[in-house]
Amino acid sequence: MTTTSTFNIHFWLKKSSIKKDGTAPIYARIWIDSVPVDISAKESALEKHWCDRANRVRTRAKNAKNINDALDDINSNIKKAYKQLKGEDRPITSQAIKLRYLGKDKAILTCKDLMDYHRENELKKLAPGTAKNYNATEKYVGRFLKKEFRSNDVHLCQMDYSFIVKFEDYLRNCPPLRKSQPLNNNGIMKHMERLQKFTTLALKHSWLKTNPFALYQLKYKEFDCPFLERDELDTMAMLSIAQESMCLVRDVFVFSCYTGLSYIEVKNLSKSDIVNGIDDGQWIMVRRQKTKTPVKLPLLDEAKAILEKYADYPTIENNYSLLRVFSDQKINKYLKKIAKLCNIEKNLTFHVARHTFATTIALLNDVPIETVSKMLGHTKLSTTQKYARVIEKKISNDMTKLRAKLKDSKRSLNYRETAHDHLRIV
Repeated sequence: MTTTSTFNIHFWLKKSSIKKDGTAPIYARIWIDSVPVDISAKESALEKHWCDRANRVRTRAKNAKNINDALDDINSNIKKAYKQLKGEDRPITSQAIKLRYLGKDKAILTCKDLMDYHRENELKKLAPGTAKNYNATEKYVGRFLKKEFRSNDVHLCQMDYSFIVKFEDYLRNCPPLRKSQPLNNNGIMKHMERLQKFTTLALKHSWLKTNPFALYQLKYKEFDCPFLERDELDTMAMLSIAQESMCLVRDVFVFSCYTGLSYIEVKNLSKSDIVNGIDDGQWIMVRRQKTKTPVKLPLLDEAKAILEKYADYPTIENNYSLLRVFSDQKINKYLKKIAKLCNIEKNLTFHVARHTFATTIALLNDVPIETVSKMLGHTKLSTTQKYARVIEKKISNDMTKLRAKLKDSKRSLNYRETAHDHLRIV
């Protein structure tokens, strides 16, 4: 427990700052271990009406009762701030008490306080696409508290390992926020991961003393995102589409299939991102939205043709964006329709394009996985391995090459044995 040798409060008149009406402002001075800090009481009094012994306005002065009552409230609230800090076992200084009193260091005592703090201070640091998911997690936590604790909130000390396990169990059995979006294992783990970020934040600020996730393990199931085979991609690229919006979505998707850029990177792609590369050809040079790592890749002819098709789109009004990109929800809706027209029985989303680039365009054309990793902007090779699966066709191609090499090696060995038969000693 944090201890202090002294704690004292007294009020004083700042006689060096006399106002036009002759009154001087009243301040509260907090002392902790002989270190003072002042807080304005937002009250004032004439010097002749101030009692230095009582630290109050003399009772016979006009409006004395109202001023003294306000000073008593301030005194009470400063003591309350001191007790809160002491109860939280936090370092107690005069400045810490001042911040708590002013509400600039709001006490984070409950689960709801923690989520409010995260929303007000941490959420703005995240990308919009990431931030929007926290709202759903907060709603699930709120529903869980009502069901499990018959309350809208619980103290942080109740967020222990049992709390975590019960929350996971609740997610596995509760009705989803949207009937069209049921919770699967990986979706549940995402909510658990966000809850873990809440508790980690509390640990960093010493609002929690122990880590409730210390013995808990997030268990994601491996998920293979679909990708387009070469014939499927060609069918989609050559599909005649009358509707202009759907045609645009198809072209943007195909562009991503030949560049590996994510949705937000295609959306933000501008003229300045197309540069002359080391081979004097056109290259795309951007930074990944997610990790800020640089992405450098040559512009393939198929992708270049799409940019040329929409060469008139970039203007100063759209910040010279190269392609018009709808919202991801609208794009994914159109992709479902396009897949149906192409007889593609796969759940197409925009992210499928990135996997198609890694697997069909790059890996199956013998681009080394290290190169693919660089073009995708990954910081770990293991991440790329999830995108660029060694599929059966790749295994078949590699084994065919291996068989040919083994046959050549065997022919060469037989030739050497035959050529040297006359040298054998009998």
